[in-house]
Amino acid sequence: MLTCKKSYRDIPFAHRQHLHDGHCALIHGHNWGITLTFACSETDANGFVVDFGKLKYLKTWIDEHLDHACLFNADDPETEALLASAGHLFKAYTLPNCSCEGVAQHLHGIFDNMVRTETSDRAWITEIEIIEDSKNSAAYRPD
Repeated sequence: MLTCKKSYRDIPFAHRQHLHDGHCALIHGHNWGITLTFACSETDANGFVVDFGKLKYLKTWIDEHLDHACLFNADDPETEALLASAGHLFKAYTLPNCSCEGVAQHLHGIFDNMVRTETSDRAWITEIEIIEDSKNSAAYRPD
C-alpha cells in the first residue's frame, strides 16, 4: 500500500460542546486544519496515489460547508433555536459530534466516498487528522 497526504490549513469555524462543564460549552472558534492520508494498492498512470491538482472537489466541499461556519452536535438542545436565526447571521453545519474526534470521523465518511468515486475505487482515505489551532489534534482511521 502506498500513501500520500494533503493538508488544508487555516479554516476558520466555530463549534460548541454543549455537554462540557467549562468554557467549551460556549460557541467559540478556532483555526482548523485537515490532513488527509490517501492510500492505494496501485498508482495511477502518473505514479500518483492521488493527483493533488485534481482534489479541488474536496476544497470546494470544505469552503461550502465548513469555512466560516458554526458546527453543532445533532443532540444539542439549543441547535433548533440557533438555527432559526442562522440564515443571515451565520452558516450552520450539524453533525453527530463536533469535537475534533467527531469531525474527523464525520469527514472520513464524506471524503472517503468522494475520493473512491473520483478514482473509481482505486484510492481511498486511510486517515483524517483534524488540527485545532495548531495545538491540538485528533485522527480517525477506519478499522
